[in-house]
Amino acid sequence: MLITTTFKKTAIASVVLTTLALSPIAHSTGSGGIVSDDTSAMFSAGKKVTYSPYAQRNFPDRPLWGDTHLHTAISFDAGTFGASLLPADAYLFAKGKEVISSTGQPVRLSRPLDFLVVADHSDNMGLYPELQSGAPFVMASEKGREWNAMIKAGGQEGVRAAADIIGLFSQGKFPEELMSLPGTSLYRNTWDGIIDAAEDANDPGHFTAFIGYEWTSLDKGNNLHRVVMYRDNADRAKLLEPFTATPPLGSNNPVDLWHWMDRYEEKTAGQVLAIAHNGNLSNGIMFPETTTFKGNEIDKEYVETRAKRERLYEVTQIKGDGETHAYLSTNDEFADYETWDIGNLDISELKKKEMLKGEYARSALKTGLQLEKKLGTNPYKFGLIGSTDSHTGLATAQEDNFFGKHSGGEPNKDRFLHPMAKVAKGEYKGYAPAASGWAAVWANENTRASIFDAMQRKETYATTGSRMVVRFFGGWDFDIKDASDRQPARAGYAKGVPMGANLTSLPEGKKAPTFLVAALKDPLSGNLDRIQIIKGWLDNKGALHEKVYDVVWSDNRKVDAKGKLPAVGNTVNIASATWTNSIGEPELITVWQDPNFDASQSAFYYARVIEIPTPRWTAYEAEFYNIKMPAEVPMITRERAYTSPIWYTPTK
Repeated sequence: MLITTTFKKTAIASVVLTTLALSPIAHSTGSGGIVSDDTSAMFSAGKKVTYSPYAQRNFPDRPLWGDTHLHTAISFDAGTFGASLLPADAYLFAKGKEVISSTGQPVRLSRPLDFLVVADHSDNMGLYPELQSGAPFVMASEKGREWNAMIKAGGQEGVRAAADIIGLFSQGKFPEELMSLPGTSLYRNTWDGIIDAAEDANDPGHFTAFIGYEWTSLDKGNNLHRVVMYRDNADRAKLLEPFTATPPLGSNNPVDLWHWMDRYEEKTAGQVLAIAHNGNLSNGIMFPETTTFKGNEIDKEYVETRAKRERLYEVTQIKGDGETHAYLSTNDEFADYETWDIGNLDISELKKKEMLKGEYARSALKTGLQLEKKLGTNPYKFGLIGSTDSHTGLATAQEDNFFGKHSGGEPNKDRFLHPMAKVAKGEYKGYAPAASGWAAVWANENTRASIFDAMQRKETYATTGSRMVVRFFGGWDFDIKDASDRQPARAGYAKGVPMGANLTSLPEGKKAPTFLVAALKDPLSGNLDRIQIIKGWLDNKGALHEKVYDVVWSDNRKVDAKGKLPAVGNTVNIASATWTNSIGEPELITVWQDPNFDASQSAFYYARVIEIPTPRWTAYEAEFYNIKMPAEVPMITRERAYTSPIWYTPTK
């Protein structure tokens, strides 16, 4: 069943005003505590109690945009690549101020962000300035003297120093005499400085600077990083130093990180959450099915703890997109997007096809249904966000303003030629990094508490760099009138649940869930091609399935006899790095009902919004520097958004 409304092309002013129509009602979270998936506390939105539809409501008028994964020169792998910007600089830039990049270039965002997490690495925090300055303990080490000389030489020597440092750390061979460890004055002073920078930048109601760090777990180069993000202010965050991945004080096992989170909350009465890094460089160990990489069985305690501690997942970032892989989703024409599948983080082990299932969000969401059936809890019941993982101090995810993965890859006429990383077994090309991504959060207020609580209840979505507005609701009673209302969020909360939540039990007399989905274009990006709903489910024989449904699309196209929607077209002029919005639509909205619903089968649903083709950052680079890119360099992109899923669980 498809009930569709397509709002036609309008002026930009109308597009901007229409954001109000997509605004949700966010429920009160009180003074703290982990927010439940139960959305019964949502305010009713269906009853008009005043003439003015905008009075007496608790609606945010837009999603809040941010980056939860940004590194500055404090991270040893950022500094050695030439980064000079510090947390204070990163916050100024995120607020919309013009700054000078590490390579001396003026840079500014097209629009400010609403929040930022400076997530410098937990391990060797504060080491780089000591390496650079030649501190006594550095010069007392043979390797320290070598790195100091290479860093001072700069250029490719500095890059080689960075590669050596990252490689040794990845393989657990980092020189002990050079480590910066918790309990030392260097580590403590650095952590206090990071906290102080966040406190100075935090401006409740206008801009939120979160305290955070990246727990830097690597198992022989397999990436298991997590960003740890605090709801708290300095008074609590300073009571316990970050958890590292280096034994004996730290561990590379996520289970031990979750235990540290327990200790932090017990000691401080505060709150933290962990956001798993895009798993495409984990070589299959990000989402285990039966045993962890340590050989421990996935048991009831594991699934319950992971579900509690990791309620969000970073599905897209500079080091590639992590929604799905073409090998895993063979019937998905949009599956092969910014794919990184050469090997693990340091390419010490090449990728094998059997690893992919444990790396991508969609397959993990399906695996979670099986584990819930077996153990009673779904450990992979996560919401979705994007973030940059930039190591430049600059949160840039817009194609025409992309400053790269690290400072050695900031804009220059040759950056596409120089590999981002290269070892004997392979390389990540200089043009491989994706200009991605952003975290969009539907929160009542621009404060630490409000944004954090919205993340805990998973009212979030990811984009690959565009700031499109997306709403997604599931229920049992949506109809065509809801897709015609200029304020669909009223019906969304009155009749159903938002992204990140659970569908209520199947009501008597109902046959299948209905979904209300709406998207509004980014005024600075491409028109919308289509909205899709991706369904995954566990059948009664224990087998997993997935299906992609095109639910609303632009330009009055017709589905062909094979059920395929024709392509929207392509207006990109690569030579001039331009496109026209003469195809696609500025906004799309529909109500869709699952035509293949089985009330006895667990399922999840999430929306994916696809834009028309637009120039990739490499096209802007070629036009600006008047260079010709090799044929293998991708020059066109299809920006997209992924909402957090909505889950259905059969009544037992």
